[in-house]
Amino acid sequence: MAIGKRIRFFRNRKGMTQKQLGEILGFLGKTSDVRMAQYETEARTPKHDLVKEMANIFDVSTHALTVPDIDTYTGLMHTLFALEDMYGLKIGEIDGEICLRLDKSDYSTYTSMFDMFHAWQEQAAKLEQGEITKEEYDQWRYKYPELDTSKHWAKVPSQAVSDMLMKEFQKIEKEEKKTAKKEKQK
Repeated sequence: MAIGKRIRFFRNRKGMTQKQLGEILGFLGKTSDVRMAQYETEARTPKHDLVKEMANIFDVSTHALTVPDIDTYTGLMHTLFALEDMYGLKIGEIDGEICLRLDKSDYSTYTSMFDMFHAWQEQAAKLEQGEITKEEYDQWRYKYPELDTSKHWAKVPSQAVSDMLMKEFQKIEKEEKKTAKKEKQK
């Protein structure tokens, strides 16, 4: 998950508006919500000091806000935590072994992820049983989904659709702010 989405996620988790967060961070007047919107849409990237301030406000590690570096154990852990937030990935234990599983409560995400994981598991099983070579397995993984013959993978919306959705979410957020402002004035 990109930093803008993480900022929005943790801001919403704290029940804060963009304006409130921006003001706490020292952005005054109209610039407070504009600046936060720029960070959340990734039109701007916050500097490290600002990320540290936001992490303190949200009471989280800076690793939870930034795009994780999966080449470190800490970065990998925060990647897994982000996958838990985004896709319902859960950690559990089966027969004394730690395992990751999918959360069935979000059925559409569960079925899409299940199909993709199942395709991966099939290829791993073929490798283990000697039906394919390590080279063939790696080629399948590194060219995924191109070489996936199961075709169970989820469709990702185009950038245009994604941009349209972001604009609509921003309109909704503006309306919510107006409503909240009117209620405060009562």
